[in-house]
Amino acid sequence: MAQVEIFRELADDARRRIEERCRWRTYAAQETVIAREQDSHEVHFIVWGRVRVLDYAASGREVAFDDIGPGGSVGELAAIDGGARSASVVAVQRTLTASLDQRTFLNVLADYPEAGLATMRRLTRMIRQASERIMDLSALGANNRVHAEVLRLAREAAGPDAETARLSPIPVHSEVASRVSTTRETVARVFSDLTRAGILRKERNVLVVDDIPALADMVASVRGG
Repeated sequence: MAQVEIFRELADDARRRIEERCRWRTYAAQETVIAREQDSHEVHFIVWGRVRVLDYAASGREVAFDDIGPGGSVGELAAIDGGARSASVVAVQRTLTASLDQRTFLNVLADYPEAGLATMRRLTRMIRQASERIMDLSALGANNRVHAEVLRLAREAAGPDAETARLSPIPVHSEVASRVSTTRETVARVFSDLTRAGILRKERNVLVVDDIPALADMVASVRGG
């Protein structure tokens, strides 16, 4: 649990006590971890593997919100407010989670202020990202939304100040398209354009972002910031 974002600042003995109260489960690829509207309130911490937060439009089209890997967590909103699940969570690959029931999770936040503050920071970041995406969907064209998503993935992988990043596995065109509300053909075309511009290149199963500052400039020029 030392790698879990909200527990990183806790002492080892505190993390061990939390681990002892967790329920551990392995999910197969494509298995549902949390179902939308489900009346459950536990919080899952990703130990290894990767999960995807998603929902479905009335047409049946999948809308992906985020992929979360080791150290991340899902389910905090329902645990905090007691409401129904606002999205589904599905394992992208074989995944191990450690989960806490609602009461235990809230007690942990109350007993360990460091974990409570880390949770508030995580939720604040989620709100900022959601606001940014809503603005992108309203103000940016499809090509520019793909640029913004590649920039987000690069900064997530390498840090906010990095100039290069390595994305592995290579982002799937259909998944990027789902996150930015466009077609996979548009994503493929934008990736090709960025490759010709010297910003992207492939190395086996890695997508290398060679010039994050240039990509950031492209996004800022259309966002107006």
